[in-house]
Amino acid sequence: MTMPFYVAPEQMMKDRADFARKGIARGRALVAVRYTDGIVIVAENSSQTLRKVSEIYDRIAFAGVGKYNEFDQLRVAGVRAADLKGYQYSRDDVDARSLANSYAQMLGTIFTHEMKPMEVEILVAEVGLEPAGDQMFHILYDGTVVDERDYSAIGGDAEATRSRLEETWTDGLDRSTAISVGVAALGGPDREIPSAELEVAELVRGNGRRCFHRLAPDDL
Repeated sequence: MTMPFYVAPEQMMKDRADFARKGIARGRALVAVRYTDGIVIVAENSSQTLRKVSEIYDRIAFAGVGKYNEFDQLRVAGVRAADLKGYQYSRDDVDARSLANSYAQMLGTIFTHEMKPMEVEILVAEVGLEPAGDQMFHILYDGTVVDERDYSAIGGDAEATRSRLEETWTDGLDRSTAISVGVAALGGPDREIPSAELEVAELVRGNGRRCFHRLAPDDL
């Protein structure tokens, strides 16, 4: 009887983390920026059909980077979970924090128990009735949840993108300026991203019950 090779748990977790990070780094980054009337999400995406940013529920948006088929599975699971909770209880009971916790448990379980972790990072954003109620949660491949307030960056080169956001974001931005700040953070000082390669959506505070709105290329 052959004995399986022993791998230390620390080394196994490190290898899985390195694998997931490399897969995510190959994808293009995505940013979310809070402005006076809501939250705008800007992604570098040349496809007009394979969306990185989607609506989850009335006031909640989902964004993902990494392997499309994997974060789209998470999007569908989030839609079903939110819809079920809103049906069983109340639409007001569906919030980004509980959804982010569910995603964190799901990703953490897969990272710990499955052979291959999911090569994804996701963002769950919710616009409140007042600016103080705006929420953004960044969930990593291993289930770690990071609570963001004014802006967030996920995906490839996220640290540099977040640094550029920190330098340029100010309180009280309007929508147009917030989009410009997001695009500039994604492109950096040496690159200009054409509007045809951008995917932009927003959660608008005064947009009725369903706050999600996707901007068309002509609007950009």
